[in-house]
Amino acid sequence: MTFGEDIELAAETMRQGGVIVYPTDTIWGIGCDATNSEAVRRVFELKRRSDSKALITLVSDINDIAIYTSVLPDSVITMINDCERPTTIIYPGARNLAPELLSSDGSVGIRVTREYVSSSICRILGRPLVSTSANISGEPSPSVFKEISSEILEKVDYVVEARRNDISRALPSRIVRLESDGSMTVIRS
Repeated sequence: MTFGEDIELAAETMRQGGVIVYPTDTIWGIGCDATNSEAVRRVFELKRRSDSKALITLVSDINDIAIYTSVLPDSVITMINDCERPTTIIYPGARNLAPELLSSDGSVGIRVTREYVSSSICRILGRPLVSTSANISGEPSPSVFKEISSEILEKVDYVVEARRNDISRALPSRIVRLESDGSMTVIRS
């Protein structure tokens, strides 16, 4: 299978409401169309995770962030462009996403992914992608494909072929919270 066929199958699976396992810029993740409530609920079920814990979303282009949040100051755009490390920003005023993704205060975590597989999937899907570790809640997050449990792999609708043999490990993303007034707080550096 070619890379393009692999990515198209992943995107088509999500267009039909399916859930996938795929590599990200930090770990291997479980993902779905971030605008599909039913698919998002299924991710929570697969992980056996409380739906009170918000999930993050990935986008492939910084310009996409404005579609999904009402607050995007120039300082954040500059920070994202200048950051070498993956950075998840928690934005207030989330919109156009499945409500199940949002925190109780209406915020959402969004990261611009520069990793070629996840960014390609986002571009082909044309929507943001849910990103949560490909594990049962409470178990270790899988940095490499071989660390994903068979239980997870058997319950998703598609497992991306790309990067399965890649054993490089990435750092977790930095997490920054953006307030409505434009101020920022680093939650994890």
